[in-house]
Amino acid sequence: MKDGLPIKNGIVIPSHELEITASRSGGPGGQHVNKTSSRITVRWNVQQTHALNDEQKLRVLEQLQSEITSEGDLLVSNSSSRSQAQNKQLALDVLAQKIRKALYIPKKRMKVKVPKSATEARLHEKKKRGSIKAMRNKRIDND
Repeated sequence: MKDGLPIKNGIVIPSHELEITASRSGGPGGQHVNKTSSRITVRWNVQQTHALNDEQKLRVLEQLQSEITSEGDLLVSNSSSRSQAQNKQLALDVLAQKIRKALYIPKKRMKVKVPKSATEARLHEKKKRGSIKAMRNKRIDND
């Protein structure tokens, strides 16, 4: 994390673009919670970053619009551990994962026509099954 936060395919967020703050964590924990700042909040401005091109910025802004503030900041907080260092690493991992997921472009589905032989084989099998079931019928003709 000295030179930045690696995302994928050579995309690295420089460490000077990440604002990392520590605050007091909530929840149970007794006196330890009251005297240590173990919650970590990572703030990254998507609109002003130089790590992404304009197309990637638009994609991240669109995909994560519910999580981005009006100023264009993406906030990630973590207070799951009692250790500030662990929480920092976990918060950075979550931030990288969110950006990775937002930048993912799914492959377009290619339509494939069903071969004629497959259709004929399916119909042949249906006819065969039908004849087997028809033979089970115990109809006796007395002519």
